Amino acid sequence: MHMPAPDPRPRVLHVSQPVDGGVARVVRDLARAQLASGLQVTVACPDSPLADELSSLGTEVRPWQATRSPGPTLVREVRRLADLVEDVRPDLVHAHSAKAGLAARLAVRGRVPTVFQPHAWSFEAVDGVTAALAVRWERWGARWASRVVCVSEAERITGVRAGVAGRWAVVPNGIDPERFRPATAESVRAALLPDVDPTAPLVMCVGRLCRQKGQDVLLDAWYAVHDRVPAARLVLVGDGPDEELLRSRAPESVLFAGAVSDTAPWYQAADLVVLPSRWEGMALAPLEAMACGRPVVVSDVDGARESLPPGITARCLVPPESPAELARSVTGLLLDPPLRESLGSLGRRHVLSTHDVRRAAEAVADVYRDLLAESPLVSSEYRESIHS
Repeated sequence: MHMPAPDPRPRVLHVSQPVDGGVARVVRDLARAQLASGLQVTVACPDSPLADELSSLGTEVRPWQATRSPGPTLVREVRRLADLVEDVRPDLVHAHSAKAGLAARLAVRGRVPTVFQPHAWSFEAVDGVTAALAVRWERWGARWASRVVCVSEAERITGVRAGVAGRWAVVPNGIDPERFRPATAESVRAALLPDVDPTAPLVMCVGRLCRQKGQDVLLDAWYAVHDRVPAARLVLVGDGPDEELLRSRAPESVLFAGAVSDTAPWYQAADLVVLPSRWEGMALAPLEAMACGRPVVVSDVDGARESLPPGITARCLVPPESPAELARSVTGLLLDPPLRESLGSLGRRHVLSTHDVRRAAEAVADVYRDLLAESPLVSSEYRESIHS
């Protein structure tokens, strides 16, 4: 009986938890690009809209039920992932974010080339003893990462300063400039916010409603903004664990849009986009906003300065957890429409030249090629194609 020849194309296994926000978008964009390039792509993640979207792209999706944070289920989650790896038999594993990075490295333990992408370090999200334990784990777990891919040089430096001895690669986040593109605010505002005065200055904050994204800091700043610009409205786009608390603190001039399937029109509807994060690797929201031609104000955390066009940080970068500085920057931009327009145009050009998703996907492909060229697991045909 004739047996089909084995497929020489390398198989990449992405492991992802969380399955929402920026991490999900990075996984989706990489899967799409890698499928188009001819790789075999499998993604292990919990049942979710991300899993459904990946399946629609033609990605093989393997259910891996895992909580967002480490806990008593971790041992079981690692065992399930180890069984899944044994079944899929990938040539390379790419683990995304702290939880998947923890479970994947424990499951694989260096037997397969492994890329770990923190998407912001785990020890930045916690304090005290928990932070110390997270640092110890990242130092120890680095031995099982063939490459640590950081989304900004600042994220890499944070890891180095914490004592993480990795083989580093820096691949700045990218976005799709065809999906995120300028539009006239009035043309989208009426459909999204029919009860809001179309001439009102509109500030948008897009992100999961949680401590990391700092919407509570923005609410503290908003009172001073609203005093200076009484017609202004603030819209929080997203959901998350802090939604109820934020709603209880928000004045009437703050609107909650909830989770949305497409964030592009919300950026397009805005006069100004704000992301007051406490920590990041390199947030996607400011890049998406700039691609839509909208000016941004972001807190000065890892990756923020690198994501902005050179020379505009005095207007657009503020210290984290500083409501007074945030209010001053937001108010100044709301009161200066020509400056907003100039910054928006500058931001769009910057994203097109530096943060196109195709550039990011190719940089990740270069990392893969280096690792697969060294690996005895891939076919000789593929290794020869790399060197040809």
